[in-house]
Amino acid sequence: MQLTSLDWIVVAACLLIALLPALFFARRAGRGTVEFFVSGRAAPWWLIGTSMVATTFATDTPNLVTELVRTKGVAANWVWWSFLLTGMLTVFFYARLWRRSGVLTDLEFYEIRYSGKSASLVRGFRALYLGLFFNCVIMANVTLAAVKIANVMLGWTPLQTVLICGSICVVFSAMSGLWGVLAADLVQFAIAMVGVTAAAYYALDHEAVGGLAGMLSKIEPAKLNLLPDFSNTELTLTVLIIPLTVQWWSVWYPGAEPGGGSYVAQRILAAKDEKHSMAATLWFNIAMYALRPWPWIIVALCSLLVFPTLGDLQAALPHVDPALIKDDLAYPAMLTLLPAGLVGLLVASLFAAYVSTMSTQLNWGASYLVHDFYRRFVRRDADERHYVLVSRLASVALMLVAGGMMFLLESAGEAFELLLAIGAGTGLIYLLRWFWWRINAWSEIAAMGSSFLIAAGLFVAKRFGVEVPTHLSLVGAMLAATLVWVVVTYLTRPVDRNVLIRFYQLVRPAGPGWSAIREASGATPSPDSLPHALLGWILGCTLVYSALFGTGSFIYGRTTAGVVCAAMFLASGMALAALLRVLWRDRHPG
Repeated sequence: MQLTSLDWIVVAACLLIALLPALFFARRAGRGTVEFFVSGRAAPWWLIGTSMVATTFATDTPNLVTELVRTKGVAANWVWWSFLLTGMLTVFFYARLWRRSGVLTDLEFYEIRYSGKSASLVRGFRALYLGLFFNCVIMANVTLAAVKIANVMLGWTPLQTVLICGSICVVFSAMSGLWGVLAADLVQFAIAMVGVTAAAYYALDHEAVGGLAGMLSKIEPAKLNLLPDFSNTELTLTVLIIPLTVQWWSVWYPGAEPGGGSYVAQRILAAKDEKHSMAATLWFNIAMYALRPWPWIIVALCSLLVFPTLGDLQAALPHVDPALIKDDLAYPAMLTLLPAGLVGLLVASLFAAYVSTMSTQLNWGASYLVHDFYRRFVRRDADERHYVLVSRLASVALMLVAGGMMFLLESAGEAFELLLAIGAGTGLIYLLRWFWWRINAWSEIAAMGSSFLIAAGLFVAKRFGVEVPTHLSLVGAMLAATLVWVVVTYLTRPVDRNVLIRFYQLVRPAGPGWSAIREASGATPSPDSLPHALLGWILGCTLVYSALFGTGSFIYGRTTAGVVCAAMFLASGMALAALLRVLWRDRHPG
């Protein structure tokens, strides 16, 4: 398709507004790594929370949602809706602990929680494993979506997209540091939400769809249902039972890590105080699961009527490489049908989403490579300006690696499954390490190593035509990795008692798992209440799920279900507000 002059004007204006913060914060970011990586620990909750959701609002996300809806129906989104359970757990159990720790990155945690060479080993290993390999897989997946969108809407080749978009992301991230990323995310989230809402409106207006009533009458009910068909046992296990019973707590997935981590932890650590860290993470989960999904789902459902088969997609997009024609391509294909001017807004919103995600990943990845590897193990005596320079160079290197890895992936769904498989079985250890003193660094090394080897073996086997069903491979990997790290925990020596005492005095986790250390430390009891945290988790999940499914019920014309969900939303919201006042009063008396 060809963008008009009006489209390009809209694109240029949106991108200029979104990228201005990079210029404004460039000098401040250069002061030192605390400013560059955690905004001087002075960011407010609303800015941090919006940045979190903008980061997860990537170009690959609508493509993934579209692929899920087209292949398995709306209910297939439970594979990521289930991660709300993880997110709310972070809000009420872990956000305050992270902020209380005072570390610069979540990997620095290892050397205040564990002792000896094994603590240094796991910190250095994860700096490279997550900061380089895992981070680049994420960025490659996001770039793959950008490549498909640019190929459909602009006619760019994959190499053109990687070079042009990647260069802009590197310049932005390296220049502005986290302050610039946070401020730009606020603008980019607004642009992206306007864009996807407009896309849903015009998708419904397409003649093949015939409005909301037409869409609902023409699409088979099984595709619309919010729960899978329970007579289809494999589908139910894959998209509902396994995600809700096993996946949400056992799998480490970026943005939904059990116990918090990666860029979520980075933003928690950038908050003004514990109250802001908790409020930011709560807003992130509300916006991520209650505000974002339905515009994407509507476009995906409409695409089933406009482009029913992959053959229809290929016919409508003859210039696109046939190797890129997958169900996830239906989302950018729908965007080609928009009127002039609005196409520019959608291109700008998608590019803003891409820059938002990539700049976060580059800043986060550089923090691991520089603060947790280079500064810790290579050069420990340089000044702050040197480390900022190395951080900027690391951003360039990460973008180059991610651009190369992009050519190894085929679809958003494939990459999503790969990331789930790599993190399978590690989640439980990230939940328990805060509340059980016995876990040590070797426990984490065993969990990471075993989950990676299992995932790599399954991935290679798939390439050779030996494919294990997703739900079986996920459960099997989880059980094997968990067994390995639990055995290793009991076969290796506990963490040094003095290190455990210092950790408890700093973080003061609640619960019986630290009772012996608590007595030995002489520290005041934990200010946290596990029963209050559990109640907050239940109320938070009820609030968001009732908003998500209430919105869907009203869209589907199921008024009774919508009213019930609305009542649950109001009741849980009022109860949660009352609980938050209690929690914050306990932390800040008077």
